[in-house]
Amino acid sequence: MPELPEVETIANGLNKRMAGDRIDSVWLGSKPEPLKSSAEEISSALEGAQVQRVRRVGKHIVFDLESGKNPGGGQWIVHLGMTGQMLVAAPETELPKHTHLVAKMASGRELRFVDPRRFGRLEVRQSSFSGPGSEPLQIGLEEFSRLFHRSKAPIKAALLNQKLLHGVGNIYADEALFRAHIRPRRRANTLTSAELRKLHAALQKVLQAAIAAGGSSISDYVDADGEAGYFQIQHRAYGREGKPCVKCKTPIKKIVVAGRGTHYCPECQK
Repeated sequence: MPELPEVETIANGLNKRMAGDRIDSVWLGSKPEPLKSSAEEISSALEGAQVQRVRRVGKHIVFDLESGKNPGGGQWIVHLGMTGQMLVAAPETELPKHTHLVAKMASGRELRFVDPRRFGRLEVRQSSFSGPGSEPLQIGLEEFSRLFHRSKAPIKAALLNQKLLHGVGNIYADEALFRAHIRPRRRANTLTSAELRKLHAALQKVLQAAIAAGGSSISDYVDADGEAGYFQIQHRAYGREGKPCVKCKTPIKKIVVAGRGTHYCPECQK
């Protein structure tokens, strides 16, 4: 599933290409699963609307729209699920299998939502979407520490809790904990102030580095142009089970925390 850096990369790419463009028409496929709003609501909200801005909120892509039908501003919200892609393409290019939406733009381009497994979601709304938790790249140390002081959950599970921090997923939780030298099974409320400071800095640093690298392409992720990211070559823990730790050469261990495969160094992380 795309995480914060991947969604940020896609949203930034879409904003460069779509901001100021107008949606002339919308085609929706027959599969109901991707539609959180009805097909009629989506078509009505999108057709004729101008894209003011595209941005990320948590793991969601948010299109801020302006139209005569909704002069106060509406929003088109896209969650990519596990395999969703938002692709900008020329209309003559072949339509990928599992395409669920095609927005024809006034510029002549098409914006396509493709999702083989159909866990992604498309929604429109008039009210502002803010997401369930705090933004990891914006949260200060004091607020970050408060999120975890009372939690008895393993720190890995707490990092994945979207009601606390929205946008952090499995890859970057593992990478941040490795860089902060914290074991993923440590209860969140046992972390010292110094450890929370290290984790806060490590999380923001790894997310920013991943954004700069275009995200991590592990399975299906590509950006708005169909290009893969390359942060996976900088992974120090995630996906490195059995390989030597980059710091101490101890084999990276894989366990399960909160139902997710979790990678860590049993020597460096305490």
